[in-house]
Amino acid sequence: MPRMLDVSDDVRAEIGDEEADRLLAGDNTPGSYDCTSCRTPGDAEQERTSTVLFVGDETAVLAFAHATCLPSQIVTVTEEQLQGAVRSITGDDGATADDAAPSQAVLGVTSGLVLIEGELRPALVVEPTGAIARPGSAPGGGDEFLSLLVEQGFTPAASLDTVPPALPGWSVLLAMGQLHAILQPGTNGGSPVAWWQAHHPLQVTEDWRTAANKTQTVLLFAAPVGSIGRQPREDMLRDALDKAATHGRLVASALPLAGT
Repeated sequence: MPRMLDVSDDVRAEIGDEEADRLLAGDNTPGSYDCTSCRTPGDAEQERTSTVLFVGDETAVLAFAHATCLPSQIVTVTEEQLQGAVRSITGDDGATADDAAPSQAVLGVTSGLVLIEGELRPALVVEPTGAIARPGSAPGGGDEFLSLLVEQGFTPAASLDTVPPALPGWSVLLAMGQLHAILQPGTNGGSPVAWWQAHHPLQVTEDWRTAANKTQTVLLFAAPVGSIGRQPREDMLRDALDKAATHGRLVASALPLAGT
């Protein structure tokens, strides 16, 4: 039976026509697989399947996903991210931790489900561990975290009564069932780059992952240091978000999964 496999032009160009043709012929493709996005089983002989090529600095890993979860595409990640993804396949995930953004500011990222408009929605909450200065500013110039995000297109959130607007060009990379990065548009129309990236893949709950795959959207909330904190329960996280919004210390956007 022919494989119901999608190989995008970008992936074909990267792996070569010969390898792409072998994949389409079924020579190098497992009939069954675990979707690299939702981590549930898939069958390349029974349902449309995407080839997803993760490319690091020195290594490339070919993975498979339900076409309804991810399109066939190339995802550029750091070598450390890629090795973490490989460890997640082999069952050696390692510990998660707070992660450094490209600006070297340390950001804490928390996942949770937030009730908005009567529906539990997957959310990520980003809070730095210290004040974020504007690049090039003098030391002690104040916390510009929210201002910088508003300039990037994030919307000030006065409440959590409605879903925040979408932010074009930004996305959330959920791969191999774990959170790997928050991506922002590349310069001059180039490929997306990581605004935040996990040193180790960040584990999310099955309910969170199910909700994200259902809506194909993740809500991103961001607040200055000291606004949210590490909340042990989702109801406490919601209370902290409500308080931050009331005090004008919250911005938000709705981001699609995996960018394209």
